Amino acid sequence: MWISWWLWPLVAICAGDLFRDEAERIMRGTPVIDGHNDLPWQLLTRFNNQLQVEAANLTSLTHTHTNIPKLKAGFVGGQFWSAYTPCDTQNKDAVKRTLEQIDVIHRMCQMYPETFVCVTNSTGIRQAFQEGKIASLVGVEGGHSIDSSLGVLRTLYHLGMRYMTLTHSCNTPWADNWLVDTGEDKGESQGLSPFGQRVVKEMNRLGVIIDLAHVSVSTMKDALSLSKAPVLFSHSSAYSLCQHRRNVPDDVLQLVNQTGSLVMVNFYNDYVSCKKEATLSQVADHLDHIKKVAGAGAVGFGGDFDGVSRLPLGLEDVSKYPDLVAELLRRQWTEAEVRGVLANNLLRVFEAVERVSDHTQTPEEEPISLDKLQDSCRTNYGYSEAPSFHHQPRVLLASLTTVLLGLCLL
Repeated sequence: MWISWWLWPLVAICAGDLFRDEAERIMRGTPVIDGHNDLPWQLLTRFNNQLQVEAANLTSLTHTHTNIPKLKAGFVGGQFWSAYTPCDTQNKDAVKRTLEQIDVIHRMCQMYPETFVCVTNSTGIRQAFQEGKIASLVGVEGGHSIDSSLGVLRTLYHLGMRYMTLTHSCNTPWADNWLVDTGEDKGESQGLSPFGQRVVKEMNRLGVIIDLAHVSVSTMKDALSLSKAPVLFSHSSAYSLCQHRRNVPDDVLQLVNQTGSLVMVNFYNDYVSCKKEATLSQVADHLDHIKKVAGAGAVGFGGDFDGVSRLPLGLEDVSKYPDLVAELLRRQWTEAEVRGVLANNLLRVFEAVERVSDHTQTPEEEPISLDKLQDSCRTNYGYSEAPSFHHQPRVLLASLTTVLLGLCLL
């Protein structure tokens, strides 16, 4: 009896080691593609994007969730780096700030070519896997970064942007954010406005993945209904397990299933447990729930590392991914399901977006209405009133009548 009492903990430890060993075996062949990492924001706020500063060396960077040794220990093989600029830049210098954050991502690849390779398609990701490098992609976090301009959207695509989050935690003039659902913001577009719909169509045409993290439920449903390609939630969790409006409700998860879309689970404690503390096991609960409602093909990792202040016990930095994979194996996820959550689900979505894209189609051109824009810091070139006269003959006639009456009175 005494022997069996002390033997069980040893059995549990050995089983744990087996799951961890199995996780590493799988991850050597199928490394993690994470949907959202805010290291570029840390490089801005701490070093003003000066990568050659000694303290900014990514092989020894401290006080962050992410550096090169941690990425390698975590078997990270693909990363969407967030090109993020806060909502207070909207209607000011959002485009400039976004360009600077895209630039710093490109310079990471240039400065550490043995580790990072900047890619813009699914083939590039697979090639990076073969070369043992981290495929680095640009995700623009917030539609305010395009300043309501289809031309800016296209330009960011040419600079490497391969997903765009339609809003951050603020409305754009054409899409509502998640704070509308809490009552903290007032709905302006009731989802997507007509211009917002044109943005989605142009993203489909270009081959930019539509990211619905941060948007309102109405915006989620509008985009899922309109998009011809699968969409993703780059860093969101399950609302049923944590009633935070940044998370995805079950009725939307059902739409995710129907459209072949993807939810990449966020590790931020407030979205995992709705408390200041959380655990790795609770993150696995979110993965289980999304798998149950939306299917095993609808789940991914979007850790939000270096963008949040609190992370679960056991997932303190990017090196901990193997422990999360071991937990999924412990929960009897199949090897195919694990490879899906690691990378294959994202690759499937990306390839579907690429198939839908068609650069031979005529680009969306109709601009947003001038009255939807705040004009404190912008000019209105191109918004001349003259063309509108061709569509308003009554206005022109009334104006001419007034002029002629005036002449008669002289």
